[in-house]
Amino acid sequence: MSSEITYAEVRFKNEFNASGAVSKPPAAPKEKTSPYQRNPGFPKQLLASLLILLLLLAISFFIAFMIFFQSYSQLLKGKKDPKEVFHEKLLCEKTKLNMEGKGWGCCPENWIVSNTSCYFISFKFSNWTNSEKNCIGMGAHLLVINTKEEQLLIIQKLNRHSAYYVGLSDPEGMRQWQWVDQSPYNESVVGICE
Repeated sequence: MSSEITYAEVRFKNEFNASGAVSKPPAAPKEKTSPYQRNPGFPKQLLASLLILLLLLAISFFIAFMIFFQSYSQLLKGKKDPKEVFHEKLLCEKTKLNMEGKGWGCCPENWIVSNTSCYFISFKFSNWTNSEKNCIGMGAHLLVINTKEEQLLIIQKLNRHSAYYVGLSDPEGMRQWQWVDQSPYNESVVGICE
């Protein structure tokens, strides 16, 4: 058996230049490569993600605003006149009215009933101006005493070791006293400013 031998002819092209030196064959063109391959879809994906995030934030703020607005509206609808808030529970008792014989007097719970008047004794420490504002907030005013009997009734209900404000003022500082309901002070009926 004989082995087959295949011969191939290989030719190298050597070119001589004018100086007689062998020149190198031309190099193959290089591919343009960069160290970071950039994905052309990346900025579009980032932009779309940011837009979706902003949209979700806007929807969240809108929902939070709507919830706040609805609860605030319900609060305003439920808000009542100050007189209604403080006078929801009335204490009514039969009283003797001076002019009409017998009748009923109704006052808010924890207030003192006397004839046609209601009295609230506050145990909060405050100044005259804030006490007046507190009374106005309850739909009332500071104490106005019209009769000696009324004065005696109030004195019986008060703690003698405490100080209280009445609705008597001298707005012009001229010793011209008047009650907060604009009625003049009568020393012969009530002698408290001595």
